[in-house]
Amino acid sequence: MLPILTPMHMLEIRIILLCLPSILLATTLEPDQKSILTDSDWKKLWMRGGINPDSKFDSNNLDSSDSPMFEDSEMAHNTTVQLGGTAFLVCKVSGVDRVGVNWNQISWIRRRDWHILSSGAQLYTNDERFAILHTPGSNMWTLQIKFVQRRDHGMYECQVSTPTGIISHFVNLQVVVPEAFILGSGELHVDMGSTINLVCIIEKSPTPPQYVFWQKNERLINYYDSRRDISIETTPGPRTQSRLIIREPQISDSGNYTCSASNTEPASIYVFVSKGDNMAAISRRKTSSADRIAAIFMYVVAPCVLVNTLGMRRIFLT
Repeated sequence: MLPILTPMHMLEIRIILLCLPSILLATTLEPDQKSILTDSDWKKLWMRGGINPDSKFDSNNLDSSDSPMFEDSEMAHNTTVQLGGTAFLVCKVSGVDRVGVNWNQISWIRRRDWHILSSGAQLYTNDERFAILHTPGSNMWTLQIKFVQRRDHGMYECQVSTPTGIISHFVNLQVVVPEAFILGSGELHVDMGSTINLVCIIEKSPTPPQYVFWQKNERLINYYDSRRDISIETTPGPRTQSRLIIREPQISDSGNYTCSASNTEPASIYVFVSKGDNMAAISRRKTSSADRIAAIFMYVVAPCVLVNTLGMRRIFLT
C-alpha cells in the first residue's frame, strides 16, 4: 500500500525543491569561496524556477548589465542659455528594458521647488514653455524649455525608478543676460560737418546676436537709410561690436542714440551737434568759469585763511 501524503508532507517536499538549487550550487564551490550571486540574483532565479546548468555567470558584468544607467558621455551637467532662448536638458538611460522599468518611471524634477515636471511623456505643469522630447523606441528623454526666463535658472533632476532604487542625473541650467554699452561717457559733443562715431559693445551672449539695432529718439535707424552719410558696421564675436557712423552731421542729428540686441538691456548716449563757433564759445565759457573759481580762491579765500592762521598763532603765543 502506498503511503498517504498529508498536507504537511506536501509542504516539506515543496521546501526541499525550493532549496535544491542553493544546495546544488553550494556543493560546487570551494569551502573558502562565497556565492557570486546576490540576493536580487537569487530572487530572479526563483522567478525563473531554478538555475539552468548551461547558463554562465559573469561576476564582473552581472550587476552592471542588469541595472539601468545614465550615458554620461552624451549628457551635460551644465547648460548655459541666453535669456529668451531655448534650453534642452538631455537625459539618456540605457539598460531599462532589461529590468522591466516602465518608461513612465522616468521623471524630470525642478529642484528649487521640488516640482515634478513630467513622468514619462506626461507633463505636470501648466507652463506651456515646457515639453518632453522623446522618439518612441529611443532611450533619450529631453526636457525642453522655450523662451527661457531668469527664474528658470537652477538645478533640474532626471530621476529613474528601478527595482533596486532610484538613480538621478542632475543638470544645472544657467541663464545669462547679454549686456550692451556704448564707449564713452553719457554724452558726446561734435561740430557740424565733422563725424559722429558711436561704438556699441554686446557682452555675455552665448551666441553672437545676428543684428544690433540703433535708434535715435526711439526711432529705428534703418540699415539701408536713404541718407548716404549714415552707415552701420557690426562685427559679431564673443564681444560683438557695432559701429554707427554719421558723416557731416547737422543740428538735426542731435538727440538720444540707443543700441540694443535681442534680449539685451539697451545702452544710450546723448549727442550734441553744434556749430564750430558755438563749441568754441562753450569751451571759452568752461575756461572762464574755471578762471573765475581760481581767482576767487587766490584773492579771497587764501588771504582769509592766512589772516585766520596768523590770528590763532598770536593768541596761542600770548
